[in-house]
Amino acid sequence: MENKPLLLRLENIEISRDENVVLREASLRLHNGEFVYVIGKVGSGKSSLLKSLYCEIPIQYGKARLMDYDLRRIKCKDIPFLRRKLGIVFQDFQLLTDRTVDNNLEFVLRATGWTEKDKIEMRIADVLTQVGMQKKGYKRPHELSGGEQQRIVIARALLNEPQLILADEPTGHLDPETGAQIVQLLHDICHSGTAVIMATHNYNMVRDFPARVVKCENGYLSDIQE
Repeated sequence: MENKPLLLRLENIEISRDENVVLREASLRLHNGEFVYVIGKVGSGKSSLLKSLYCEIPIQYGKARLMDYDLRRIKCKDIPFLRRKLGIVFQDFQLLTDRTVDNNLEFVLRATGWTEKDKIEMRIADVLTQVGMQKKGYKRPHELSGGEQQRIVIARALLNEPQLILADEPTGHLDPETGAQIVQLLHDICHSGTAVIMATHNYNMVRDFPARVVKCENGYLSDIQE
């Protein structure tokens, strides 16, 4: 990976929530097209780390650079532009329940500046095909299984061709077999050139789909040699 451009550089950062330090002196480097698991117990700081990368939680100290953005000094008006370069996959889906799959995806595209109907329809078809859901666009979220909903969430994350996908416990509400399919899909996306950071406490997934592993423990972040 060293010959690929550096996408993310964190050096001795500190993250706090409700005045409690959850990560200190944390450092992490991520290159384009790299897959990294962030593992650790519930409450160890995995989600806080991901949220700091899309500026939901501020980074108090250290150096933090993601793509062309200094996360310590980013202006509020620039945060939406950073987020357009990221794909975010939540554990609890966060789909709009009163809209079809196609309408969920169209909403995101229009909110991020897409205006031409033909291009919108083509992009929606492309991402649904990429996640194996090309025949489900007319359905509403409640008509889909948990695994299907998570595939739609991943399709949504891919809409603006992000350089990095942040997946926060994406298999947390899924059975083991379905969860394995979702992790395989994220690895496939990574192999096509998109970097992925996946927070999980499911060590079976880490074992079955090997990649670089970083651990949150006792407020610190450390690379694990697998």
